[in-house]
Amino acid sequence: MSLQEAKQAVIDDFSLYDEWLDKYEYLIELGRGLEPFDESHKTEDRLIKGCQSRVWLDWRLEDGKLWFTADSDAIITKGIISLLISVYSGRTPAEIAGDDFAFVGEIGLQENLSPTRVGGLRSMMDTIRKIAKQNA
Repeated sequence: MSLQEAKQAVIDDFSLYDEWLDKYEYLIELGRGLEPFDESHKTEDRLIKGCQSRVWLDWRLEDGKLWFTADSDAIITKGIISLLISVYSGRTPAEIAGDDFAFVGEIGLQENLSPTRVGGLRSMMDTIRKIAKQNA
């Protein structure tokens, strides 16, 4: 699936729900489906700065593609990072670095989160983009 198709799939999934309460439930389910994160990787250098909750992001570059794993101590935040890595994991650094992350706005996520969560979302996106640029 291309990056554009992955982003469109997220937009389509979110459009299935009319109420934001249902969309939050969907985010929670995404977080629950996140692959287990090795406790030994919950280190300061993997902690995303700027998030009210604790969010750890690990990555590896393999065969020219970035692969992400993540965890959070807050269930909604865990769903948000899960959403992002579902779209960007397995992409080339150039694909990620050149993306505008606009699909996040298209699903209305920023308008329906608390200001502190919006700041955390931006930090997550910035960290993913920074990792991509460092490896491009």
